[in-house]
Amino acid sequence: MNVSPAAPTIASHDIDRLLGAAHDDPFAVLGMHPAGERLVVRVFRPDARGVTVRDAQNPQREFPAAAVRDGFFEAALPEKTEPFAYVLQFTAHNGDSWTASDPYSFGAILGPVDLHLFHEGNHWEIYKKLGAQIMKIGGVRGVAFAVWAPNAQRVSVVGEFNGWDGRTHPMRKLVGSGVWEIFIPDIGENAHYKFEIRGAHGQLVLKSDPFAFYGQHGINTASLVWDLRRYKWSDDAWMQKRRETEWQRQPVSCYEVHLGSWARVPEEGNRFLSYREFADRLLDYVVEMGYTHIELMPVAEHPFDGSWGYQVTGYFAPTSRFGNPDEFRHFVDKCHERGVGVIVDWVPGHFPKDPHGLAEFDGTDLFEHADPRKGEHMDWGTLIPNYGRNEVRNFFIANALFWLEEYHIDGLRVDAVASMLYLDYSRKAGEWIPNEHGGRENLEAIYFLKRFNEVCYERFPGIMTIAEESTAWPGVSRPTYLGGLGFGFKWNMGWMHDFLTYMQKEPVHRRFHQGDITFSLIYAFHEHFVLVLSHDEVVHGKGSLIGKMPGDVWQKFANLRMFYAWMYAHPGKKLLFQGGEFGQWAEWDHDRSLDWHLLDSGFHDGLRRLVQHLNWLYKNEPALFELDDSNEGFEWIDFHDSNNSVVAFKRKARDGSFIAFAVNGTPVVREAYRIGVNGEGFYQEILNSDAQTYGGGNVGNCGGTWAEPIPWQGKSHSLLLRLPPLAVIGLKKTC
Repeated sequence: MNVSPAAPTIASHDIDRLLGAAHDDPFAVLGMHPAGERLVVRVFRPDARGVTVRDAQNPQREFPAAAVRDGFFEAALPEKTEPFAYVLQFTAHNGDSWTASDPYSFGAILGPVDLHLFHEGNHWEIYKKLGAQIMKIGGVRGVAFAVWAPNAQRVSVVGEFNGWDGRTHPMRKLVGSGVWEIFIPDIGENAHYKFEIRGAHGQLVLKSDPFAFYGQHGINTASLVWDLRRYKWSDDAWMQKRRETEWQRQPVSCYEVHLGSWARVPEEGNRFLSYREFADRLLDYVVEMGYTHIELMPVAEHPFDGSWGYQVTGYFAPTSRFGNPDEFRHFVDKCHERGVGVIVDWVPGHFPKDPHGLAEFDGTDLFEHADPRKGEHMDWGTLIPNYGRNEVRNFFIANALFWLEEYHIDGLRVDAVASMLYLDYSRKAGEWIPNEHGGRENLEAIYFLKRFNEVCYERFPGIMTIAEESTAWPGVSRPTYLGGLGFGFKWNMGWMHDFLTYMQKEPVHRRFHQGDITFSLIYAFHEHFVLVLSHDEVVHGKGSLIGKMPGDVWQKFANLRMFYAWMYAHPGKKLLFQGGEFGQWAEWDHDRSLDWHLLDSGFHDGLRRLVQHLNWLYKNEPALFELDDSNEGFEWIDFHDSNNSVVAFKRKARDGSFIAFAVNGTPVVREAYRIGVNGEGFYQEILNSDAQTYGGGNVGNCGGTWAEPIPWQGKSHSLLLRLPPLAVIGLKKTC
């Protein structure tokens, strides 16, 4: 029943501010309040023409509200002197009616401890407090929304449930904290929402929730409410084993995958595979190939496919391109069930300027630096987080922990670490600001990275953090208590550059570039390295790996087989980007599937079989991983024979056993080539990249050879070998 207007009990300017969506303290006006010696309930619902207040304990007792102005209602409760629980019955302009609890009847949700820890930069589970949390308060089920926007004049939750009208659900600002919150009853999972923010200078923006667990991608960028408490994991055995694993002493072979282009479904409009389909098709392939880990290019929500996921707007949401959060959990769960770890690329170094994202979140440079000399990556058109601000540092570290905790992720590969470490990264003189000591090191980012690694390893022993760091920064994978950054591993970009430079040379010229392939062993044990042939080497006009190889088709495949075998023989963990394992000719394109039809060719399938065998050999030969980060695990036999472009070396296990490798970098068969070994016995040829099954010419040593008591290269015995062209052979003493 609509009641005639009556004189309101609040000042008209408060009503004006509510109607104009400019009130910074709506809880002081709306809801139940004393007015003299009586109580009043004030409601603002511009989509209603009538409001009735009902006693929640006695629905027969109701109090019609007077329509004051333009959706503002006030109900006087003359016979009530104490506050009581109530619900609101609304009548729409078309005559429909509905009943709901009043968001302004609930008290503050976040407590002082949560707020203190967040502002201190140490609330590691802040994602369970901010964002959209499904909960029940006083028996009423709904969603508690909270967002950090300290400089905003007003923040509202908008969504399908209120017609995206920012006047309907303005939030409470918790004084002194910069956090805004509201509990909205009667909405739940999959509700679409955003925060409408009147910024520090009065500008009005719509922002996705920085802590959203689920979100839209592309043109539509709403956040979605999601309940993360429902999924039941079945990977307890994996998680227990992981806690006890020291990955520096284990084989780690990663298959780097971009989910949007690994495979698609052409008969259904070239659609993406789903997380559930990946749990079958991709996982079957990875297990068959023998990889220990899948490394996923960023899966956090991002609007632009062409960024490959490296321009993140939804840090707490796995992208909805392939399914919902529980379906991504299903994928990880199935990986663990089959003994495959999952590493994800994590991007704390920059974020895009998309208007719905973190940029100028509350009308100020909240997450980023205000000065572009510190706050912007000109090369990428992205913004740099302000690591000196406690709340920003807390946001990113809590995000890392979120993936480890909520999605059981086994490792985080941190993108663009070099850009974080140096204030002058990709900047000319005058375009950057020195640190307080006058240096180029970003002291705030260094502290952030150290703290990130400390907290991750403290809370989740057995995980791994990996730095994509392209400079000679010392101690990247050294513990922080020894002065390092604390990462578990570092990508070996130097090895990738030097070896690719060598491999692209015509074999006749390789004799002059022997240093390119020996230099990596000077520093190989200064860090815990991952040898990488990543997506970065097959984009932006660089072509494919097979395309980089010199010679005719046969030589190209022989060169690439040699390169991969050499990579697996070299100290360091391994990573290979999708398509490289079967020699895709085309440069990688994020918009289309890999060329799986190439496996119908003997050359391509032979290369794939070699990678499969290398993974098997790597996991089953302790000499290839037990002393991976120690010079005790490697010994040169000979690296001086540049005239023949041959190198020979040993990889050793803790028990003293070893595998001898010989590499022939030319298309010439080296007959009767002698290398020195210690001890007599038969040396089985356990690897020959020229084997016919891999597409090679089958030149080799008939399965192995006996050591001869002929001293050579400082050793007591020697092996007389036939070195196949453009190939690697590996020999292991068996008796």
